[in-house]
Amino acid sequence: MNNKINFKNLFIKKYKSLLITLFCIFQFNFCFSQNLEIGNEYFKAKEYAKAKVVFEKLAKNEQQANEIYNAYLETLIKLNDWKEAEKFLKKQIRNNKANSIYHADLAELYNSQEKIKEASTERQKAIELAKVDEREAQKLANYYLKQAKAEQAIAVLMSSRVYFENPTLYSNMLGSLFKATGNTAMMINEHLIYAESTSNLDYFKTVIQDEIKTEKELYMLEKVLYEKVQKFPDIPFYTETLISHLVNQKQFYKAFLQARALDKRMKYEGSNVYELAFLARQNKDWVNAAKMFEYMAKEYPKSPEYPSVKRLLINCKEEAIKNVYPVDIQDIKMLIKEYDNLLAEMGLNQKTIEAMKSKANLYAFYLDEKDSAIAILEQAIILGVRDQNFVSRCKLDLGDIHLLNSDFWEATLTYQQVEKAEKDNPTGYDAKLRNAKLNYFKGDFELAEDILNILKKATTREIANDAMDLSLLIRDNTGMDSTEVAMKSFAATDLLIFQNKYPQAIDSLTKIITKFEKDGLADDALFKRANCYLKLSQNDLAISDLALIIEKFSTDVLGDDASFLLAGIYEEKKNDKEKAMKLYEDILKNYPGSIYVVESRNRYRALRGDTIN
Repeated sequence: MNNKINFKNLFIKKYKSLLITLFCIFQFNFCFSQNLEIGNEYFKAKEYAKAKVVFEKLAKNEQQANEIYNAYLETLIKLNDWKEAEKFLKKQIRNNKANSIYHADLAELYNSQEKIKEASTERQKAIELAKVDEREAQKLANYYLKQAKAEQAIAVLMSSRVYFENPTLYSNMLGSLFKATGNTAMMINEHLIYAESTSNLDYFKTVIQDEIKTEKELYMLEKVLYEKVQKFPDIPFYTETLISHLVNQKQFYKAFLQARALDKRMKYEGSNVYELAFLARQNKDWVNAAKMFEYMAKEYPKSPEYPSVKRLLINCKEEAIKNVYPVDIQDIKMLIKEYDNLLAEMGLNQKTIEAMKSKANLYAFYLDEKDSAIAILEQAIILGVRDQNFVSRCKLDLGDIHLLNSDFWEATLTYQQVEKAEKDNPTGYDAKLRNAKLNYFKGDFELAEDILNILKKATTREIANDAMDLSLLIRDNTGMDSTEVAMKSFAATDLLIFQNKYPQAIDSLTKIITKFEKDGLADDALFKRANCYLKLSQNDLAISDLALIIEKFSTDVLGDDASFLLAGIYEEKKNDKEKAMKLYEDILKNYPGSIYVVESRNRYRALRGDTIN
């Protein structure tokens, strides 16, 4: 019985003791929270003397000292109580030996008092503490970054990188820090290290797009990439990154040199060069695309792509010849001979029907041998009958040949056949666009606009853009008079240009410029006349028209087109380097959103003599 009573008394005593302990803890926490709230209120009200009294009591407890650390330290600094602040920081350091921030704060405290030696010692202690722990290093780097001291943040991370003997450590963060210090070369280098270590070329492309803006930065980027390639030729990532950059800058020949070297080192069997050649072709760099296809044809004659490579090689030569005015008929005949040689080598079959199609168009548009062109296309259609899309594209060419003859009825019937066969795909949209242009040529603007409104929603950007441009031209220049004489004359002139009748087109455009100067077509007519002059090699007359556009219509839609075309004439036809550079520079300054910015920058740099290799 006594044992039971003793046990019960013991239990009650322990229970009371626990309750008392819990009550004391609760009371302690309640008092701390209450005092903390009071101290913070004084602190926010900038009543630092009162805040100090409250915080000083709380700081006697180690745990509480950690919670009030920032507010108490700032309070002491605001009161210029350097002695108490130093005492408080040293106590924190004794109680938290692994925390580098306390040493960093003590360094800043000494620095405020111009105790340079002591500040340097504490800063170095902070770095030494942080470098052995990745999280601590990043914490200390962020501490300095918040104070806009990027150089010190870099020192912390670089020290830690050396300690861990890891050259890729913190590369992402260091890239941003070097950007903040204006060290473009190191910024690029660190982002490259990160991208290479993670095999993430897309990351690098995104960062560079965001970070690299100026001409100087672009130059530096290229320089760093070349240095990487030369230092690490067996790491494909750096060469691929350089190629990607050069492609973005439309420097396809330089990109080809790198792709060719990589192809030989890594034994890619030409696949990378083949892809690059297509990119150059898409960007209408016919000369360099031809060089790439020529390399492919020479190095890999047994490749499955060989027939395609040979055809595309001739096609690129063709486009280069067609874009040098006036077009030399002997060059066209030479191209036809090359197509004949290809057809003789490969035979007339499914693999060579595209070459037949290209050959037919040369006969139709340059030699004015339309019957020969039609015969070749009909033969190609028979050979390619199983490829509906190819047949449709041949029919589009047939429609164009009918249009060369001004046979609108046959042309529109042919286009409509393709529309039905290729409904809701790019070739079908192309047929619709050609039908819209046909109606525009005829002066049936209402019907043309009905078709163009449908095509504005086309899935292919090129067709949608072409539809939008023609629609805007019609809309802006119709309805001004009941007969729409000016616009009908302009559309009829466009047909003459399509038919390669440049002298007649020039006469018509001259009448439009003189008679309809106030109808809003003057800049369009001048630009078209300049292009016609160029095709007849009348360069001075073209220069005059383009200069007039720049003088009178520089802020209109054709301002950048005229400037770029004029710069090209001075560069290529007149060999006037200074005038060309001035015009390219004007494009960069006056038309920053122009599609010609990248090419203008490249040409400007080339004329200035910039070289990186």
